[in-house]
Amino acid sequence: MIKSNQRFFNFILVLLDIGVVTASLLFAWYIRFVSPFFDDGVRTMNLRAYIELLGIIIPLYLILFVFFGLYQPYRKQRFFKECREIIFANIIGIAILMSALFTLKSIHFSRIMLGIFFLTSTILMIVERGSLRKILRMARERGFNIKYIIIVGAGNIGQTFAAKVVGDRQLGYKVTGYVDDYYHKSDKDGIPILGTTKEMNKILEEYQVDEVIIALPNTSFKRIDEVIDICEYQGIKTQIIPDYFNLIQGTKAYFDELDGIPLINTRYIPLDQPLNKWVKRLIDIILSMLILVLISPILLVTAILVKLTSPGPVIYKQIRVGMGRKEFWIYKFRSMRCDASITSGDVGWTTADDPRKTKFGTFIRKTSIDELPQFINVLKGDMSIVGPRPERPHYVTQFQHEIPKYMIKHHVRPGITGWAQVQGWRGDTSIHKRIECDIEYIEKWTLWFDVKVFFMTFKAVFESGY
Repeated sequence: MIKSNQRFFNFILVLLDIGVVTASLLFAWYIRFVSPFFDDGVRTMNLRAYIELLGIIIPLYLILFVFFGLYQPYRKQRFFKECREIIFANIIGIAILMSALFTLKSIHFSRIMLGIFFLTSTILMIVERGSLRKILRMARERGFNIKYIIIVGAGNIGQTFAAKVVGDRQLGYKVTGYVDDYYHKSDKDGIPILGTTKEMNKILEEYQVDEVIIALPNTSFKRIDEVIDICEYQGIKTQIIPDYFNLIQGTKAYFDELDGIPLINTRYIPLDQPLNKWVKRLIDIILSMLILVLISPILLVTAILVKLTSPGPVIYKQIRVGMGRKEFWIYKFRSMRCDASITSGDVGWTTADDPRKTKFGTFIRKTSIDELPQFINVLKGDMSIVGPRPERPHYVTQFQHEIPKYMIKHHVRPGITGWAQVQGWRGDTSIHKRIECDIEYIEKWTLWFDVKVFFMTFKAVFESGY
């Protein structure tokens, strides 16, 4: 029922979003070409051309809203985050639209009008989402669309579910009470215990119930079957909370299906979703090509100075472990003497006063210029711009045995910069803290998260010699 309600609510949201986008474009057209606010004599732009443009704008915006999680259920305290995602989705949308129009040489579309459209659609969408939240909250607080439920099982599973329902009135559920074989008839955290499973028939006849939530341990197969039979006899829907929460890692599980057989992935990774993976990869390719072009003078000057200040190759290659535990060659500007890796065994982290570094190498390491050739790794598909930093096979083998969950970082492409690095966990620092940050990034990934890390990298470079 919760998923069905969410799907219906999402359908309403999609219709409202389409209405907001359409109304915003028409309003912008009116302000620009009809109203007296822009009395510059420009009245030649046909409305039909802009209406046809909606055929591009609406699908584009809906895809972006899905990508930014605007059709996922939000808790009431997270409206600020929803507003932030709306603003960012609209910025990306208008940027893609204007880039497409420029590429197709459709210069007759008014940039002023598109700017008005951007502001209007952003503001109206925030008002729309805020109003819906308010209406939904007020309706449920007044008793509308409330579903009364009984929870079978007053143990940890049942209590956890009850706390979620009681703590968020927007879900529209009210717990009538527990049914449990081991607790006496009394209150459990303010929720009454109505009786035992043997009294289910009597309880369901006495109380007006819409659904029964079964929160019994997996060892209680017989009792679960009996409760389901009684509920179906009474014509009441049942839902089962599987007793596998101790196996679930991270923030939430991910449900899949193979030819009718349900599968549960114990760790939800947003970049496992094809759309997320494709968009991130596309952005990596576009940005790395653009950045390589912009920094080409720096690359050329650095290459010359590396060659002049120390004999040996300009580029230093090293094996690292990437996505799927596959090894690849990572590229850096050489910052050490050619015999440094042989002398040290190539297994030690560099430190601030590392004697293996050249004078120019110290500079390019402090400014992270030595990392710039890794944009070639990004183009090749070995790396991403943002992601967990890759380690050498020697350390991967060592940390795999020493640090729980270390190998989770290999579920995604490694990055030139990462959440752990901008938090200060770089080089010879706590590997445990680094992995905590890496897992947080993997589980909470969004495009906004990547943008945040990308710009925090500049701050880290200039403020702390990142």
